[in-house]
Amino acid sequence: MWRYLKRLIIGKPLKSSDEGGQSLNKFKGLALLSSDALSSVAYGTEQITAVLLTLSVAALVYQIWIAALVLVLLFAITLSYQQIIYAYPSGGGAYLVASDNWGRTAGLVAGGSLLVDYMLTVAVSTTSGTEAITSAIPSLYNHRVLIACLIVILIMLLNLRGMRESASILTVPVYLFIFMIFVMIIWGGYNIATGKISYRAATGLGSPVQGMTLLLFFKAFSSGSSSLTGVEAISNSVPNFKKPKEKMASHTLAIMALILGFFFGGITFLSYYMGIKPTSHVTVLSQIGAGVFGHGGILFYVLQLSTAMILAVAANTGFSAFPILAYNLARDKFLPHAYLDKGDRLGYSNGIISLAIGALILIIMFKGETNLLVPLYSIGVFIPFTLSQSGMIIHWRKHKEGAWVLKSAINFVGALISLILVIFLLLLHFANVWPYFVVMPLLIFMFYRINEHYRNVSEQLEVNHQANEIPETFSGSTVIVLISDVTAVTTKAIAYAKSISDDVIAMHVSFDANPEKEKKTASDFKKAFPEIRFVDIHSSYRSIINPTLRFCDVIAKRAEDDGNTTTVLVPQFVPKHHWQHILHNQNGLRLRAALNSRQNIIVSTYNYHLKN
Repeated sequence: MWRYLKRLIIGKPLKSSDEGGQSLNKFKGLALLSSDALSSVAYGTEQITAVLLTLSVAALVYQIWIAALVLVLLFAITLSYQQIIYAYPSGGGAYLVASDNWGRTAGLVAGGSLLVDYMLTVAVSTTSGTEAITSAIPSLYNHRVLIACLIVILIMLLNLRGMRESASILTVPVYLFIFMIFVMIIWGGYNIATGKISYRAATGLGSPVQGMTLLLFFKAFSSGSSSLTGVEAISNSVPNFKKPKEKMASHTLAIMALILGFFFGGITFLSYYMGIKPTSHVTVLSQIGAGVFGHGGILFYVLQLSTAMILAVAANTGFSAFPILAYNLARDKFLPHAYLDKGDRLGYSNGIISLAIGALILIIMFKGETNLLVPLYSIGVFIPFTLSQSGMIIHWRKHKEGAWVLKSAINFVGALISLILVIFLLLLHFANVWPYFVVMPLLIFMFYRINEHYRNVSEQLEVNHQANEIPETFSGSTVIVLISDVTAVTTKAIAYAKSISDDVIAMHVSFDANPEKEKKTASDFKKAFPEIRFVDIHSSYRSIINPTLRFCDVIAKRAEDDGNTTTVLVPQFVPKHHWQHILHNQNGLRLRAALNSRQNIIVSTYNYHLKN
């Protein structure tokens, strides 16, 4: 049943040879990997104005200068990540750059930060999309957590269907949003030029604002820089592009940066000129749309719809980049090898599912409040930004390729501004970002423990081919067959045990509840197999695990002293249909799990398949 449901939801398996068809061109790559960065313009300006408004309405004039500084940082980061695309085309972005140039621990800090940040990407995007929905339909406000969770699950299922299908579907909301924001900015600019929109800013550019401090300015700047989150996603996903991969990814990043810069600058200017002030239930973008298109007009509702759609699907950037990053960490043995495996649709399914679960937890923990998530989201981005861009300075000093001095200068600007942002996020938003300093040490500890385990496994499994090493040999084997009743399964299992060993023991656990039945089981077995030793272990409790383990341990110790092995054979019947498994107890499963903990016992299963 599960197999058919799975096929219905995610589709039929794809052949490995179809993998090339899953690669992205610039058109689909922009839709799949830029939705996070582009959607951030829906709340980036609002984050700036919300901080400035704590001083006064007049302070909103500084959003223009803050936006200009954000655009400078965007320029530096874009150039830096284009360099990373060519220098590290295998994906992994900041993780690989920091590991290669700063060392393994710095790389794990960058990688761990991005893993958490992609979960936050999904959480922030879906909660922001939900806010856009509730701005247009206020009656849904109290259901925002449920709506956000449903969006995450929907996007997870979409990604499990494969990259090509998800990219095809996502082109609609992404390009609709691009079209609507472009129209809004151009139409808004035209209305300003023709006087249809009047100047309503509280303060003119260049006018001093009483009480304004450098601290408040950088607090607003650190909040507004959330618009740059997601820029790194393309450099992390270079392997997903068609050949030539580096060139295709670099051009896509440049196109995205140009669109993002134009949108962020245009929205911030309209917000200032129209005197927009953020409110708790209506977003800044919604107010600008109402001012440009008219509240209640068809274009206003199309803008709201496109905003909600791109904010919801912006989570897809995380679903595209997280599995690649998890793959790189797993390849280096810092995450479970399950993240190396591709699913039926040639996507890294385990990474996709893990990301969705993490995002759902965050949404529920923070009750769907975007404002609570954004500072934590930002620090998770700018620490990897700082490590990767400063790492690229070291990279250029090592290799001295091309105009390496100019490239280093660009990386220095990006690293410096990113570092300043990290410092101000710590100083001004510590109440929101402190969980980062709890989660990251735990993640680093987990990474190293996983790596230590894999190294230990590798050392223990390595075959030593030295001539003087003699392989361990055994003179025979004792086979213990676990018996619950005398059935066709028992008969077949005993016959199989006799074929591999001359020393076969049948073991049965009896209870007080039905002594007559237990006596009949012993009598029937001795009648059917008089030559086989039958051991009946009595248990005063309704448990077969502990008596079985105690008996098997005794036999295994004796066999080991004699130079023999001990095999425990667990007979079980296998129903024809999967759904029929739930109709039977799982004693065999529990026994195997318990016996697997014994080093000197070999556990084997004898399967008897039912016909109907």
